[in-house]
Amino acid sequence: MKLLAAATPEAIAAAQAAADQKKAPAISILFKGNNFIRLLGGLWVTIRISLIAVVISIPLGILFGMLMTRKNPVTKAISRVYLDFIRIMPQLVLLFIVYFGTTRAFGINLSGELSAVIVFVLWGTAEMGDLVRGALISIPKHQYESAAALGMTPIQTSLYVIIPQTLRRLIPLAINLITRMIKTTSLIVLIGVVEVLKTGQQIIDANRFAYPTAALPIYGVVFFLYFFTCWPISMLAKYLEKRWKN
Repeated sequence: MKLLAAATPEAIAAAQAAADQKKAPAISILFKGNNFIRLLGGLWVTIRISLIAVVISIPLGILFGMLMTRKNPVTKAISRVYLDFIRIMPQLVLLFIVYFGTTRAFGINLSGELSAVIVFVLWGTAEMGDLVRGALISIPKHQYESAAALGMTPIQTSLYVIIPQTLRRLIPLAINLITRMIKTTSLIVLIGVVEVLKTGQQIIDANRFAYPTAALPIYGVVFFLYFFTCWPISMLAKYLEKRWKN
């Protein structure tokens, strides 16, 4: 009785509010404050890093792919080593090397987002270069011979014969690479970048007592945000591949 008498109205109201929150469904955490807006902001960080990396890595990858088709043995060897290194090394290890390694080795403090962009550009350039190489070598030799027989110069052959066919093979594969980049950005949470997954973790941690079962709806929303970001891109790639194949 003494404890009840000593309790202030504010404390009683706070305890009642906490009890009401525990009775509320876990999904209601999304509509508490600006939690859903924060998740959308985290998604924008994910998309922004992916877009910057794609915009830079596509032209670099095209140049890299063209270098890989050259007959110079030195160029081919260097290109092969770079491609194999990027493919063998996990992206997470590359993120740690760039983010932590540059600070220790050179005293350069890179932000998490910049480190992520650098790693994804290195990865995207290698993957895009291999796609370009595959698209170029898939052009039948008789296409070049037919163009030469028609009196086309090498530049005309590239512009009117090779490049159009290469793009038809390349664009759907490049679009799929974009979706892979978006999904792989979930790793950047480990170098301190507050993207959509990290934002979801912060919301869960901040409400772990009031909403102890909030993890399921939060991670469910994160799943759907990833899905509705990547699904239209994947459908576009399939549509273009099917249309141009016929």
